[in-house]
Amino acid sequence: MYYISKRLEIAGCHQLNLSYPSKCTHLHGHNWIVTIYCKARELNPDGMVVDFTHVKEQIHNYLDHGNFNELLPFNPTAENIARWICDQVEHCYRVDVQESEGNIATYEKD
Repeated sequence: MYYISKRLEIAGCHQLNLSYPSKCTHLHGHNWIVTIYCKARELNPDGMVVDFTHVKEQIHNYLDHGNFNELLPFNPTAENIARWICDQVEHCYRVDVQESEGNIATYEKD
């Protein structure tokens, strides 16, 4: 099995739709640290699991400096963002989304 990971820093803002009072319901930004993990039993014809540049183009280029409420069709919690990223990237099995120091959400496919 081959494994790769790609770490991205993404600047972006969001506001959460919550069932309780929170300052996070106001528009605010983070410098998100996203780590994307991919694996494959066989390498593609170019000798890769997936091209690091393609991962950056798919995720960073789409989200960076954006309003996640406008870019994503769901309540943009770190958990939901992690799952969405995992679904976007070929061979991805895990994503860690750090929205601030000490706050990390992980999504991992079963």
